[in-house]
Amino acid sequence: MEIQVYGQLRSVTGSKTVALSPADQTVGGVVAALRESYPKLDSHLVDCDGELRPSVRVVVDGEKATMDTDCPPDADVKLFPAMQGG
Repeated sequence: MEIQVYGQLRSVTGSKTVALSPADQTVGGVVAALRESYPKLDSHLVDCDGELRPSVRVVVDGEKATMDTDCPPDADVKLFPAMQGG
């Protein structure tokens, strides 16, 4: 499965596209696999309780997704971190 990452996430992953094989085929599984592969993403993705930050957006096949959203291997997955600015 390929995940497209945006913003400051690219500086951690080193590229726009990240290949993963999450054990759990949900957005939660994708986030867990990303965190395992790139531990430095934690501060960008999750809060101190390990919950996905409300400002982080995950889009699957063009639709905003929740942690329970199915994420099949051929899905178009995009991950947007919190944006700064005002």
